[in-house]
Formats: sequence, structure tokens, C-alpha cells
Amino acid sequence: MASPTSTNPAHAHFESFLQAQLCQDVLSSFQGLCTALDVEPGGGLPQYSKIKDQLNYWSAKSLWAKLDKRAGQAVYQQGRACSSTKCLVVGAGPCGLRAAVELALLGARVVLVEKRTKFSRHNVLHLWPFTIHDLRALGAKKFYGRFCTGTLDHISIRQLQLLLLKVALLLGVQIHWGVTFTGIQPPPKKGCGWRAQLQPSPPALLANYEFDVLISAAGGKFVPEGFTVREMRGKLAIGITANFVNGRSVEETQVPEISGVARIYNQSFFQSLLKATGIDLENIVYYKDDTHYFVMTAKKQCLLRLGVLHQDWPDTDRLLSGANVVPEALQRFARAAADFATHGKLGKLEFAQDAHGRPDVSAFDFTSMMRAESSARVQEKHGARLLLGLVGDCLVEPFWPLGTGVARGFLAAFDAAWMVKRWAEGAGPLEVLAERESLYQLLSQTSPENMHRNVAQYGLDPATRYPNLNLRAVTPNQVRDLYDVMAKEPVQRKSDKTDAGKLATGSAGAQGELLRWCQEQTAGYPGVHVTDLASSWASGLALCALVHRLRPGLLEPSELQGAGALEVTTWALKMAEEELGIIPVLSAQAVVAGSDPLGLIAYLSHFHSAFKGKPQSPGPVSQGSPGTPSAVLFLGKLQRTLQRTRAQENGEDAGGKKLRLEVETPSTEKTPSTEEPSFPESSVLLTPPSQHEEAGAGDLCAICGEHLYILERLCADDRLFHRSCFRCHSCEATLWPSGYRQHPGDGHFYCLQHLPQPGHKEVGSDGGPEPQELPTPSEDSMPQVPSVPTIPQEGASPVPSPSQTTRRLIRLSSPERQRLSSLHLTPDSETEPPPKPPRSCSALARQALEGSFVGWGVPAQGPQGLPDSVLAAMEEEEGSPSSSEEEEEEEDVALDSDMEQVLLSLAKNSGTMNKYPTWRRTLLRHAKEEEMKRFCKAQAIQRRLNEIEAALRELEAEGVKLELALRSQSSFPEQQKALWLEQLLQLVQKKNSLVAEEAELMITVKELNLEEKQLQLDQELRSYMNQEETLKTAADRQAEEQILRKLLDVVDQRDALIRFQEERRLSELASGAEA
Repeated sequence: MASPTSTNPAHAHFESFLQAQLCQDVLSSFQGLCTALDVEPGGGLPQYSKIKDQLNYWSAKSLWAKLDKRAGQAVYQQGRACSSTKCLVVGAGPCGLRAAVELALLGARVVLVEKRTKFSRHNVLHLWPFTIHDLRALGAKKFYGRFCTGTLDHISIRQLQLLLLKVALLLGVQIHWGVTFTGIQPPPKKGCGWRAQLQPSPPALLANYEFDVLISAAGGKFVPEGFTVREMRGKLAIGITANFVNGRSVEETQVPEISGVARIYNQSFFQSLLKATGIDLENIVYYKDDTHYFVMTAKKQCLLRLGVLHQDWPDTDRLLSGANVVPEALQRFARAAADFATHGKLGKLEFAQDAHGRPDVSAFDFTSMMRAESSARVQEKHGARLLLGLVGDCLVEPFWPLGTGVARGFLAAFDAAWMVKRWAEGAGPLEVLAERESLYQLLSQTSPENMHRNVAQYGLDPATRYPNLNLRAVTPNQVRDLYDVMAKEPVQRKSDKTDAGKLATGSAGAQGELLRWCQEQTAGYPGVHVTDLASSWASGLALCALVHRLRPGLLEPSELQGAGALEVTTWALKMAEEELGIIPVLSAQAVVAGSDPLGLIAYLSHFHSAFKGKPQSPGPVSQGSPGTPSAVLFLGKLQRTLQRTRAQENGEDAGGKKLRLEVETPSTEKTPSTEEPSFPESSVLLTPPSQHEEAGAGDLCAICGEHLYILERLCADDRLFHRSCFRCHSCEATLWPSGYRQHPGDGHFYCLQHLPQPGHKEVGSDGGPEPQELPTPSEDSMPQVPSVPTIPQEGASPVPSPSQTTRRLIRLSSPERQRLSSLHLTPDSETEPPPKPPRSCSALARQALEGSFVGWGVPAQGPQGLPDSVLAAMEEEEGSPSSSEEEEEEEDVALDSDMEQVLLSLAKNSGTMNKYPTWRRTLLRHAKEEEMKRFCKAQAIQRRLNEIEAALRELEAEGVKLELALRSQSSFPEQQKALWLEQLLQLVQKKNSLVAEEAELMITVKELNLEEKQLQLDQELRSYMNQEETLKTAADRQAEEQILRKLLDVVDQRDALIRFQEERRLSELASGAEA
């Protein structure tokens, strides 16, 4: 509000301008302010100076101080860096407005056009720490008092646009509403400049505006002509957004937000949601702002089953068209999901209204993400140059679950403004473009963790934001096709097909190289003479020799004497899968019969691509180096361990020792009963090859019975499937190793979330399956390394390995249980340490840990046992005097691990943190950031998995065409067939690479899942430990013991994962040293 004693009408206009919450109110109040001060709007920085000189009362001065501090940075050269540059910005979204603000601070003349006439998007954006600091520095709290108060780290799009619009208007940006940009108009003759094509007919001043820089922020559906856009496809992904009215009642304010819950690591939540409502989701986020904002990813089959979609269509646009979506059903769906996620604490949920007065709920498709191949171009005609740059969604469409859209959008806006500054300084077009493309390469990799930690130093200069910056990563010669002189047609990039063809031609002789490599690997073995890639392998001896070369010690070649070709080949295929991670793509019968020569070549090429760089030595080949299938191997062992565990639970004899198959001959003794039988009859296809196979048709899918082409084959449980067939019978999700089970009743495969539960001990307390055992890497398959140290537990027996069939009940004392519940097994020694905390914080952490805490910071004497000096240090932090402006800009202090544990202990065990609100807010925000990091990591993995699946489908389609051509009886020239075979081998290598990457991601998923399980079990165990022993019932003690056993399982599994990763890291170092 204006000062009570003020009679200046400009003050009232200025206060209305600050508080305006509608776009039209902002514009009208600003026009009134300019009229009262006799200032022409849209006049650039001189206009800002005039307004500031005439409005010098206290409320305005606090805003001027912030803007002057920003404008005073040396990079802007006091507003003269781009004083002769004329810019046109298209789009008044957050990124377009942020770019306009930076250009105005550089002193450029900035005109912005926007086709809309109001801001109406309620959807909420997640803000990175640097975006919060950046907006605060522009006076966000003056325009929107609730901006990021407490632990909030988000803002609605509408509020963000409003505050940036106000800053842009104050800095002299000229804005035109209701004007649509349709293209650029080249100069008709020498001496003229570039203009914009606008609709409807713009004012003469705008129509005749000539500019030399165009910044497009018009969204992903509009990219200026000349730019090439690449599509990044995943599998079908349907998002649903819903905005509910926020009444700001006391009950509503107390409902906690959900920074992100993903099914990929918290299946129990989504199982409960499915059982209670029938809604099947991948993830859900809830933010509280002007509205209650929910966004979630829904399964298509669920939407069809609940009547949200009328009909299933293969075309996504038709599937989600207005005619196919039932609005009432969609509203019921969103309301039920939101009500369940918040436990019904929001009361009666009423939808907010969108721009058209309808309930603000919508379904959208984010299957495809668009990304521009380049971020800038230069066009020149009649001597007039035009610099074009992209920011926002038309540069890179964000994947919404990652929460990266506005943060990376702001970074792109800064980078684009830096490009304009370099342009204004007179740098050459190619040099400017090369620098911009060098920065663009960094954009998709940015995260709060890999940027400079000190966000207060961020500025326009890229060096203040990006560590390890290399502005010469792209050379001027590489961007020549981005410089279009005399308005020629833009240079088209070479298509992938042309590149693939050249690659295939250039790699002619790959089949010969494969044959030579196989001959080298099998040389010297008795009875093995490899002369081709077909009949030489029929006896199985060559394949056994290859496996023995790569993994000596499994058996001696002499032990194969007397064994039949089929059992020798079966053993070799199984050992290659279980000890080398080479997944079979054909059956043993096909190898022996020679019925699938193409399949055999593809199979052998997997050995070649995985191990061709290994030294020729009699020792075992180390696993884990880049390109080896170690992750596939680990997941395979995990799945087999899971199957043995389930067999033991069902009373079946599954052995229980490490799988090791040995060939039995008449002269050898039987293997001991503790070992697995040599060849499990039920798991290996031992039937004679059919006529269909002998004719070269290959294997058949175990589910649909249809023919399997090489690129389509997926091996699981010793059977071959179409990848498209090997899906969850319930939700049709792709199944991955360690993430599925076959139901013993109906025989179908299910993901763990939808596996029908028989209702006995298989079901855990959370309604989901029991935690799965993780296999410990065997000594002969992985190099020996020290295991990760853990906190010693007195009186506790070692955790049994998965190979043991029984577990002994472990009884621990209360302190030992407290230690166990807080184990933190995530070694991250190579990551950058957090910034050093303030002195008093360090003293707090050190003294508290040394004086009063054990384990995870559990008080030995209660909170009263804290040293007086520690409490005094905390009180000193809280009691330091500060002005209201300093409080407004107060930043959270950085926490190291020890200090965070101390604060967690205080918060959990004593309630002392209520006396220290600054530290309490810091801790809560830090916890939210960690939750968001885990969610974003899970969503990035999910998106990449979807992209891999889409890429594999494309490879399968290409592979089928090539295989049909190769198998046809047509008389094609031998040279053409050789070329097709080379191309097929390249596709096989691409597939193997994608499958290996997929396995790496699934291991990360397993880590996230175990972290979540440990967190949940820790909370449950603490609830029991906090009870008085005398008040515990027998049921309480039994439940506590059960939770403790589950926690032991999870800790054991996490330890196995960590050992696997550490062993792989050391083997990579060893391989690098050898190289």
C-alpha cells in the first residue's frame, strides 16, 4: 500500500501496479503510472531511469535497490553493451520474458509480441535454487509476497509471468498483445532491414520495426523456418493435470505437498491406489500455489477401463482428442487420485476454471519430445544480417516429471542474451554461432548438482554458471551450415539412412573380422577347427572353447569327451549367459542342426563386440569395463536367485548353491547332490528341431507361437519371446530381469506390482511382494575387492548369503537396532562435497556428535544433554538481528552429512527444532530437495527406458526387413547380400548396446527401490522402538522382529549392489591401466 501521507497520484498507480494480479490490471496501472509521470512506455533503460527518479519514496526505493544491483553488474556495461541493437522477442512465456529482461539490461531496444491477451495457466513449475535466487534479485517478493516462503520451491506459470512482465515493463520493454508472429520478411533491397510478418494487421510503428536479432520463445509448436527439429520418442505416455480451488483454509495449509512419488521405486503406494480406486498411475506430483495443482502419468488401459477414453486408437492425437475423452470421467479420475494422494484432507475438491471457463483438468501426450538441432542461426541478405535464437520449449521441450523446464529455460535465456552481447561486440557470425552451440551442448546435462554451487554469483557470463566451461567445444567450421548468406535454402543435414549406408559400406568385411576373431579365440583347442560361421559350430566344441577362453576354470576341455553335441552346446549357451552375460538368441537345437546361420552369426557377434578389446591371456576376462554386459549378467543372476528363493518357499528342491553346470560323461562321477543337475530338463528346449526351423525359420515365441526374427528375440527363463509379447499380463508394461514373476496358477508373467497374491506369506506388510534377494557376485566371476565398511553390530551374526536356505533369528538390543535402522550405504566419494557450512554450524555438528550422540544421532542423554555451547551457537544464529529486507532474502545454509544428522536427531527425538525456525526450515527444504532429486532421477530413468524401448522397436522393424531379404530365395548379387549382412550385424550391435544400457538403468532402479524400502522400514521400526518396553504387547514385539528381519534383508541387498558397483569400478580402473 502507498504511504498514508502520500498525495502523489503516481504512488497509488505504482502500488496498484505492484499488487495487480491480472494481466490487464498490470498494463492499465502501468499506463496510468507512465501518464502520471509523463513518461513514454517502452523506452528502454532511459524510461526506467525517469520512473526511478520521480518515484523515490520508501516502497519504490526497495525495488530500485534490487534492480540497480542487478543492472550494476559489470557485464551490462551500465546499459551500453547492446545500445545499438534492436531485438524482437516472440512469446511472453516465462522464458521469453526472462530473455527480454536480460536484453533490456544490456541496453538493447526490445520489442515483444504475444498472441494471447491474458495469463491463465495455473500449472505449477518447480524452481531450482538458482531460479529462486534470480527471481528474488529481480524483486519477486515485491510483486508476489508469498514467493517461495518457507520451504516452497515452486510457482504457478501465471504468477511467474506476471512478475516478469512487471520487471520487463519497468525496464522499458515494448510489449504488443494479441499479435501473432507468422514469419520474417527479408530486406527488399540494400539499406533496408529485417521485419516481422504479423497478424492481424499490426500498428504502423510495429509493422515497420526493423530488427537485427530475433529471439523465438513461442513454444514447441512454432519454430522459425530454417531450424531442424529432432523428435525424441518414447512409448505412449499420457499426462493428466488438474487444478483445484485453493480456499487457503487452515486445514488446506496443513496438507503436505508431494514433491514426487514414482512407481519405479515406491510400488506400495500405487498398489494401494489401484486397489482402492482402480486408478493405475506411473507417478504423481502435488503442489500448493494459487490452486491445488496435481500432475500425474496414467496408464492407457486404466483410462479405457474407467471410461475416461471412449475407444483405443493407435494414433495418439486421435486417442486424446476432445471427441475421444469423456470430460466427466476425466474429472472423476483426477479428483479420486488427488483425494487418495492427500488422504482426503483437502475436503471437497472443486476444479478451478481455465481460460475458457471450464474445469481446469486436461489429458496430454508427452510421448514425443522435440529438440532443435541447433540453438541459433544467422541469415544475411543485401548486407543486412539477422541473428536468430531459440529459447524455451521451441529449443527443447521439457520432460515435465523432471522439473527442469523453467530452470533450463532461464539458462537458455541467459545464453541467448550472452550471444546477443557477443554479436553487438562485433564478433564474427561463425564465432558467435560456435560459442552458442558449445553452450547448447551443456544444456541437457545441467542439474543443480553439476553447476556452480554459489548461486549468488550467477550472472549473464556463462563462466559464472557452468563449471569446466569450454566455449570452443564447437568450432566455427562446424557451424557453417547455420550461416545462410543471400537467403539461400538452408543446408539440409544428412539423413540417418545415408549415414547408416555409408557406415555399412565403410565397414565391409565385418563378417570376415568376426570369423578371424573366433579363429584366434578357439585356436589350440583339440577337435576345434573353425573355418566358417555355420557348420564349424555344430558339434558344440567350438562354442565351449570360446567360453573357456573367456572364462577359464568352468571345466577342462577334456571333460567334454563323450558328451553329445546337443548337451555340449546347451552347456555352452547356459554358461555364456550365466557367467559372461551373453544372452542367447537361438536354441541349442538350431546351433547343432545349423538351421539358423544368421542367428548364429548374430550370437557370435555379441561375443565379439563385448570382448574384442580384451587381451589374449589365459586368465579370465574381467567384467565391468565399458561395453561389457556386466549389468546384464548381474540382473540375470538376480533373477535366477529370485527363482530359487521362490522355489524354496514353495517347497521345491532348487539346490541353493551357486549355479555351476558340469558335463557328465560315462567316465566321470555324478555331481554332488548339493550342486545343480547338469542340464535342467524343464528349463532348456530339448525337443528336436521342427521342419519349420530346419528350413531356416529360426525359433518360435513361447507365448504367441509366431516366428521370431533375430532382432525380435528376447531370452528369459531359458525360453525365447517377442519383446512385444513379454509383458505384464495385467498392465502390459515391459518386463525386466528381477522385476517379474510367472504366476504358478495361470502361467502368465506379471510385473511385481500386478502379480496376483495367493494370500499367504508371499505378501508383505505393505501388500507387496517380499524384498527380493540380491546375488552376491561370485569370486570366480568378479575380481576380489574389499567390501564396503558398515557400522559394527555387537552380538549380531553375519547376514547369511543368498545361497543359504535358512536364516537364523537374530536378536539385537535396542541400541543395536537403532544403529541398524540408520545405516546409510550410499558411497559417493567421487561427488563434489557440499560447501563448507558456517562456523557456528560446524561447531554445532562437531560438538553434538562428539558429546551427546551415537549411531545416527540418537541422543544418549536426551536433548537436555547437549552442551551449552552448542545451544548457544544455535541461538546466536537465530537471534542475530536482521532487517525485514534481509529476512526476505534469507538463504538456507548448506548442510554437510554430520550436521544434517544432528538436526534430524533433534527434530525427531526432542522437538528442540521448534525453537530454531531457521534451522528447521533449512532442514525441511533440504529434505524436499532430496525427495525431488530422487523423483527426478526415477523419472529420467523411466523416460530413457521408454526411449530405449521405442528405439528397439525401430531396430526390430529394420532387422526384419533385412532378414527377410537375406533369407529370400531371390538371386540377389552376393555383394548386395554381404552389404545387407553387414547392416544386420550393425543393428545387432546397436540392440546389444541398448540392452546393456537398459540393464544399467534397471540396477539404478533397484537402488532407488531399496533406498525407499529402507526409509519406510526405518520409520516403522522407530515407531516401535519409541514405545516403552513395558507397554509393548506380544504382537508388537513380533511385528518389530518382522520389520527388523526385512531391514536386514534390505541392508544385505544394498550391500550386494554396492559391492557389485565397487568391483566393476575397480575392474574398469584395472582395464584402463592395462590400456
